[in-house]
Formats: sequence, C-alpha cells, structure tokens
Amino acid sequence: MTTDGYAHPETLVSTDWLAAHLTDRTVRIIDVDEDTSAYDTGHIPGSVGWNWTADLHTEVGRDYLDRAALGRLLGAVGVEDDTTVVLYGGNDNWFAAYAYWLLRLRGFDKAKLLDGGRKKWELESRPMTQEGMDHPRTAFEVTGQEHPEIRALRDEVLAKEDTGIGLVDVRSPEEYRGEKLAPPHLPQEQAQVPGHIPHAANIPWAQAANDDGTFKSAAQLRDLYEAKGIVPDREVIAYCRIGERSSHTWFALHELLGYPDVKNYDGSWTEYGSLVGAPVEMG
Repeated sequence: MTTDGYAHPETLVSTDWLAAHLTDRTVRIIDVDEDTSAYDTGHIPGSVGWNWTADLHTEVGRDYLDRAALGRLLGAVGVEDDTTVVLYGGNDNWFAAYAYWLLRLRGFDKAKLLDGGRKKWELESRPMTQEGMDHPRTAFEVTGQEHPEIRALRDEVLAKEDTGIGLVDVRSPEEYRGEKLAPPHLPQEQAQVPGHIPHAANIPWAQAANDDGTFKSAAQLRDLYEAKGIVPDREVIAYCRIGERSSHTWFALHELLGYPDVKNYDGSWTEYGSLVGAPVEMG
C-alpha cells in the first residue's frame, strides 16, 4: 500500500496489516457490501456483517441511525473504547466507505478502511470463511464530536448550485448525461427524471481506484480532481445516486488529499432528481 503524500494515511490499513491482526481483540472487522448476501457466501475470518439497508438506517423514514442507536449497533458487535473498526466490502469499498462516512458523521473516529477491500483480499488468495462470528455485546456509547459539516442536505445544494461551489457527480457518464438512472445492474426507477445538477463536474468514483481496488496515489488523485476544477480551496459537494459512491469520493478528497471542506450529499440523485422545480441539465 502506497501512502506517500496522503494527508491521513492512518485512515487506511493494508491487507498485510489486517492479516496480522485477524485475532487482535482490539480490532473489529466489519463487512459492509453492496450485495447484502455476500457476507454469507464468504468473508474475511473474524469479520461480522452489517446490512447497509437494515442496520445503518432508521426503521421509519429516510435517515441514518442517531448516535445512541449507532452505539447500540457497535456494541452489538463487541466494540469497546479501545476498539479499532476496520471496514471493507465489494465494489472497491462502495458501502464500506459509506459506513465509514456515517461513523465519522455521528462522531465515531476509530474507523479505518481496508485498502482494496474484498477485491484485493481475494486477489491475494487470502483466507475466506462462511463461519459466522459473535462477540460479547457491550454497552458502548458514541461520545466523540459529531461532524455535521461533512454532510450536505438538499436545501444547501439548491441554495449553492449556482454559486461556483465544486459539485462532483461521481456517477457513470451514462447516468450523468441522463441516459440511465442507475448502474445497469440496479433498478432504474429511483429518481423521477434523468440528468445531473447544473455545473457539476463528472468524475466517476472508480477513476480514484487502481485495478486491485486500492486508492490511487495522492499525486494521481490530485491530478484527477484538479483537472476538473475540484481544488482544495473550494467548498466541494459530492453526490451519486444514494450517497455510497460519493462516500468513496468524499474519502479520497477529505481523508486522503486533506481537502478541508468536502461534503457528501447522501440524498444524491434519488432525491434531487425527484424534486419539483429543481434545475437539471442533460447531456
């Protein structure tokens, strides 16, 4: 894993590091995958699985767990005050980054991503298992400072859409142009209209990753974003369809490059593309 130039290299762990800490009681490995059945078909030994739809969101309405509920979720997998949480998943850590962003949003700061996620672990032929893992439940509470400044809500996006803010649409070019409403393997009916937010730069999230799923170097990431006008002295808002791919881009910009003012618009196109009267561009 190359961390030269990263602003916060401590936010990543390598597959070598994780392999050496599989039985460390102060490390909790959590699988958060786009495919919620992936954990049952095979996972990193010692890991527990979170279902991103059922575990991370409120039961009623569209929002995330609050701090108290997140503490109970972490306590259910045995997290204690000295525990480091390592998140990983498929699709180069789409939903692992999503869970990481949520943990930071709610004030849990001892989380890291496995660089390369499931893809790199499997490419290296490292052990996988179907054996479940139970940890003694703890009475854990999230006590760190919340970070609402890393989240953008729709009113803020609408208010700032034409102010010169650095908007990053991290979806595929086909979604950006309005030819599709979602990736081909996902349902196409979420938003009411196709297109993108005016003035948004299209920088697909996958361009930040290497072939093995790891993040590109700091120099490569800077070149990628600065070429489209996404520079560190601008406020940046990233979005995708539901906020998971844009969490990956948020991680690259905020955690790895150290951009000081980056927000994830988790409502993303599913919300924005259904708002009456919201400005939309095609092509």
